[in-house]
Amino acid sequence: MLGSEAVPKALARDYRSAELSAADRTMLAYAVKLTAAPHSVTQQDVEALKREGFDDAGVLDICQVVSYYNYVNRLADGLGVEMEAVWSEEDLTLTRSDFDVRVDAKRAASEVK
Repeated sequence: MLGSEAVPKALARDYRSAELSAADRTMLAYAVKLTAAPHSVTQQDVEALKREGFDDAGVLDICQVVSYYNYVNRLADGLGVEMEAVWSEEDLTLTRSDFDVRVDAKRAASEVK
């Protein structure tokens, strides 16, 4: 997985399309669920992580990292922080236009509610 340019791009678009181990896939499913619908995370989700070999400390690490990134992103979004213009297309996993499309779609979805 390391050193592959295809994996980060697949992860950025949809982790389910990336070549991953079962443990990584389970971890990312948990991360997505914790991000998108934190109220729906259950003990079964934690048990799925443990079945893939994560111990209590590993589950806690995953939860803390996901929660921290969610916090930082919500803080940046809440303050209207925009992506810095100094980043070149080569530096990005998603192109700037892909990123903007995703942001616009999320904004439109939140306006509908």
